[in-house]
Amino acid sequence: MNYNIEIIRSKRRTLGIEIKPDGRVIARAPMRMKQSEIDKFIGEKSAWIEKHLQKLKATQEQHGFAEKLTNEDIQDLADKALAYIPQRVEYYAPLVGVDYGKITIRNQKTRWGSCSSKGNLNFNCLLMLTPPEVIDSVVVHELCHRKEMNHSKKFYSEVFRVYPEYKKWNKWLKDNGNAIMARMLVD
Repeated sequence: MNYNIEIIRSKRRTLGIEIKPDGRVIARAPMRMKQSEIDKFIGEKSAWIEKHLQKLKATQEQHGFAEKLTNEDIQDLADKALAYIPQRVEYYAPLVGVDYGKITIRNQKTRWGSCSSKGNLNFNCLLMLTPPEVIDSVVVHELCHRKEMNHSKKFYSEVFRVYPEYKKWNKWLKDNGNAIMARMLVD
């Protein structure tokens, strides 16, 4: 086992393991669960943890994502995103059939986009390191939240109606997203 595991206890009912973009391993456990039960669970999941850590490392190396971004790099990405993403929102909003509020570009460490109840949209500047189809998939996802503020079947049927290739590009983001976000995290 070549990794440390951070254990976070909360009011949850089940145990869970999470691999962060920077390679940290987090076990989330119920407040009163015995440490021996947590240790047993972690032991049972060790192969899964190793596999996902190796996949993260391989993805970083394969795509050249291991190199950390400087503040200048992030600002450059934010400027590019500010010039590009609002155009994509403007294109897709009528197709979804919604309006929207303010568009903000951020350098977030865990989210690609979000939509507030007021219709304001936030997008991660790191999207500029992904293919244009991924950006479109995130834009459509957030715009569809203007109709459904959840991830129900109704929500996803709207996403697929507007962007039939959503599944393909969402998978690309799931497979590569952690490696991209890891470039922004401070050592």
